[in-house]
Amino acid sequence: MSEIRRIGVTQRWSDIVVHNGTAHFVEVADEPQQNVRGQVAQILTQIDGRLATIGSNRTRLLQVLIYLADLSDGPILNELWDSWVPQGNAPARACVQAGLSPGYRVEMVVTAAADA
Repeated sequence: MSEIRRIGVTQRWSDIVVHNGTAHFVEVADEPQQNVRGQVAQILTQIDGRLATIGSNRTRLLQVLIYLADLSDGPILNELWDSWVPQGNAPARACVQAGLSPGYRVEMVVTAAADA
């Protein structure tokens, strides 16, 4: 049976769950009072930190599911995303509109390859 490693465990969630060399985590802005540009920038920086925690990096992203409170924020998201994702290493990605908690403009669900 494969080990499941949980990092940052609380009653409701874990910050990161790693199983069979694959990490799963969710990011929302630490400072939701920021506009969408600020929130996306924060989340991308937070993803870098989570990846470093598991010995991974942006080139090992497998899939990112992005939830936007308003799809009209898509161009801002794409501008920041395109400069952040390493060329030739884009993960599978979906972007949908969703009802998020008040103040939050974006949420990202990340799957990445991790060092065991």
